[in-house]
Amino acid sequence: MTADNGGADNGGAELSDSLKTFGAVLKVLREEAGLTQEELAPRVRYSAHYMAKIEQGRRYPPKDLPGRAEEPLGHIASRVLAAAYRSLTRRTGLASWFQHWVGIEEEALSLYAYECRVIPGLLQPEPYIREVFGSRLPPLTDKQLEDQIAARLERQRLLTEKANTEFGFIIEQSVIERRTGGDEVTRALIDHLLDRAQLRNVELQIMPLRKSSHAGLDGSMYLAETPQNQWVGYYEGHDSSNLLTHPKQVSGMLQRYGRMRSQALTPEASVSLLEQMRGAL
Repeated sequence: MTADNGGADNGGAELSDSLKTFGAVLKVLREEAGLTQEELAPRVRYSAHYMAKIEQGRRYPPKDLPGRAEEPLGHIASRVLAAAYRSLTRRTGLASWFQHWVGIEEEALSLYAYECRVIPGLLQPEPYIREVFGSRLPPLTDKQLEDQIAARLERQRLLTEKANTEFGFIIEQSVIERRTGGDEVTRALIDHLLDRAQLRNVELQIMPLRKSSHAGLDGSMYLAETPQNQWVGYYEGHDSSNLLTHPKQVSGMLQRYGRMRSQALTPEASVSLLEQMRGAL
């Protein structure tokens, strides 16, 4: 959800070519089976729009796509796609340790995030993104910086393309009050948050500066509900991350997030606070 606060990834051009190759292979196999994108999409349980992006080399394919494609495209086609998928080891502009979570994001039925360090990546406007990656150490090259920005902006399309997915964000007021990038960037940030808060599938809550009880003292967290209605957790820091799938661990994260929803300001009060903060700039 944020996440990936700034990991660099080299070899972007190589991956971009690999994605286009995978997409071209998928297209040929689909056409050989006599299917259109609109006909194949429901049979592999993805949208036609999503499948089009994969064929264009603009989206990283989900891990289970080769398996899902076996019934409509055939066993050999499934094996070819599986072999092509194994060559896709990295994604342009995304740190290698973050790639698995991005795949989960793309398929999730529900996505929840609590952030106490930086605005979640799915909610960052471009000026703020530039500040985040511009502060990266060791410094990024100009190309790495632009790749990071492009990758993050591409991920943000999930908010509008997945209108049936529930997105929940809890953000510490202090993250906004820090005014990363200065007043102008903060104004752009608040305006963007207010705009995103208007989406029906987005719930935005601010955790106020002063709170006597806080269930999020263990740090930032991210939670996703899979298409199989199972929950996974995720957290990261210092060029590393951890994906949690054990039911007991994930249950604890869900309990903490649920408690924080009651401790944070309501969505309506959060919007009101953002408007006050915007007016004070």
